[in-house]
Amino acid sequence: MNAGPWLPVPPHGYGGIENVVATLVPELRRLGVEVVLASVGDSTLEVDERVSAFGTGQFAALQRPYNQVCGIVPAHLHAVLRRLSERDDIDLVHDHVEAAGLGILAAVAAGGPPGLHTLHWDLAKHPDLYGSFDGGGRVWVNGVSASQLDRAPAALRAHAVGHVHLATPLADGADRRPAPDKGGHVVVLGRINPGKGQDLAARLAHTAGFDLILAGPVGPYHRPEDLAAAGTDPAAAQNPDVRFWREQVAPHVDGDRVRWIGTVTGRDRDDLVATARAALFPLRWEEPGGTAVVESLALGTPVVGLARGCLPELISDGRTGLLTTQEDDLAELVHKAGTITPAECRAEAARRFTPAVMARNYLELYERVCRPG
Repeated sequence: MNAGPWLPVPPHGYGGIENVVATLVPELRRLGVEVVLASVGDSTLEVDERVSAFGTGQFAALQRPYNQVCGIVPAHLHAVLRRLSERDDIDLVHDHVEAAGLGILAAVAAGGPPGLHTLHWDLAKHPDLYGSFDGGGRVWVNGVSASQLDRAPAALRAHAVGHVHLATPLADGADRRPAPDKGGHVVVLGRINPGKGQDLAARLAHTAGFDLILAGPVGPYHRPEDLAAAGTDPAAAQNPDVRFWREQVAPHVDGDRVRWIGTVTGRDRDDLVATARAALFPLRWEEPGGTAVVESLALGTPVVGLARGCLPELISDGRTGLLTTQEDDLAELVHKAGTITPAECRAEAARRFTPAVMARNYLELYERVCRPG
């Protein structure tokens, strides 16, 4: 299970891929799968064996120039390949390292175990790789939604063995947990960037009159005070997410109608979402996976959003959320969110988005990859 060199598993807060791995691995092991985790040294997830090239996560290095960081992923992958060459006890490599993991696996496919590469991102990226990919009959890919694979280049789509929707541990027993009382706020979860549409959400909050809480990092800054302390630091000024925040979102954040609270984790995150009257997803891109969507359902909070990417696959319109294709309709749907029953949201999460469901689906894909045809 190749999680990459960027963050520990599980991560300390933000870390989409690492959270997916941390959700999947315990269920696989419960099903009898032995897992070797390739991550960083301070990962704490219980596994059968570990492989690492770095003692700690290298995420902060992503802010440095390319020529200073381009060796990080190769160093990590070198450790993975060295482990594969030392023993022949690995049946399959499940890779999560963007682009480079796929390319390296394909390059060594003839001399190693079969590989499954999970596509967690926008498949419009890396057109040179995805448009000409050849897995040699041993390396395959899966998506995190059907809509994501539908937009894949033909060469990549030809290597797809299916999709597996993301899961959340919060879905376990979601239909049996007591539900807290709803507050008056609406929440937008996720990293603040143009694709997530926080600027649209903030404008709607002022014009339509609802209280909005933005929860998520701005670039590498997880707390408002950290971003404030960065001031005119050139590294902050050059970060596109910071520019988006300062130019498009911050002018609408007044600390009253619209608040930014930074990254929230654990119980604080769960309480924030569970007491929200709606989780808003004003997407400006084709969201591939939707972790925050399934978390919202598991916490009994209706989803209101634009019907883009995976949202129509995850949300039953009118039953677990309200979707529209028009930005101008979102404010009205926020006010109608009370027509959605929180218990229905939790029941849907318990049925479709538990870690056990995800693990069983991945086992089916593993069988297809290891025994093609």
